[in-house]
Amino acid sequence: MPWSEVTVRDQREEFVRLASQADANVSELCRRFGISRKTGYKWLDRDGFEDRSRRPHSCPARTPAQLEAKVLAVRTEHPAWGARKIAHVLARDEGVLMAPSTANTVLRRHGLIGRAASQAATAWHRFEHEAPNALWQIDFKGHFATDTARCHPLTVLDDHSRFNVVLHALDNERREPVQRVLQSTFERYGLPERINADNGPPWGAPMEGALTTLGVWLIRLGVRLSHSQADQPTNGKDERFHRTMSAEVLLGRRFRDLDDAQQHFSRWRHVYNFKRPHEAIGMQTPASRYVPSPRSMPSRPLEVEYGPDDIVRRVGDGGRIKFRGATLRVGKALIGQPVA
Repeated sequence: MPWSEVTVRDQREEFVRLASQADANVSELCRRFGISRKTGYKWLDRDGFEDRSRRPHSCPARTPAQLEAKVLAVRTEHPAWGARKIAHVLARDEGVLMAPSTANTVLRRHGLIGRAASQAATAWHRFEHEAPNALWQIDFKGHFATDTARCHPLTVLDDHSRFNVVLHALDNERREPVQRVLQSTFERYGLPERINADNGPPWGAPMEGALTTLGVWLIRLGVRLSHSQADQPTNGKDERFHRTMSAEVLLGRRFRDLDDAQQHFSRWRHVYNFKRPHEAIGMQTPASRYVPSPRSMPSRPLEVEYGPDDIVRRVGDGGRIKFRGATLRVGKALIGQPVA
């Protein structure tokens, strides 16, 4: 399965949006997207995309019926969006200035929103890191059945921008496919400073403080792996992303197989990152706050270095080393690695 089932237009738009950020390294982005610099600058010089903002230069008076139709059209395209998002998108894309309360009234009049839903939609603020790629949150969305297999959606969210860097339909939760997806993601977006995960496999080990094979691989890439406390989960933004995904992608939908699920995931991921206003970040889109990491994926993991006075042993079969006549178990994830 390819890394991303998206259209050429969506990939081009993602490149242009990321390359247009103030601190973007265009040459490096061209390399990561697998295009020449000539092609990259050609895309940047083009007038735009089919779905770029269609806001008119002037906004003639509209009748209430016309405004109401626009609210209902956005709601039909995005059934899980509330009044604040709809009003913001109409202003951003069509120059229609409308109070969220007006959009809310339209939705209520047509039976599309109830009082309980309005109260549940009250926005609240979370702590966030100061810059993109300082922390990524990783987790699996609860698996579900397609017509042919179980789907295990792997998700990774940038803490600062809420940019979704991974939304991938996997058929299991083992290390090997997770590592392959992460490698492709690092090649596209660069390396984060840290990734936070829960304590379950494939990133967590049964023994507290023990390393996993995935954790060792990340350390050798220069990426720190942290874990949430069992009684104090700290991947709240990714969990909130899962709820949004359930409402906007999964609810009431049936998938033929993993490829069908991935196609729906990829189309929605583009909407989520580049079009959907996010209330927790002032109705901006995640892509408007995200810049790929300047730390590129190395061609191979780095060797761990120790000081000149350290006593170094290489971990043998069974995850053991010998030190001063004693056999010590340090973990199978470190087999073949030097430890001090």
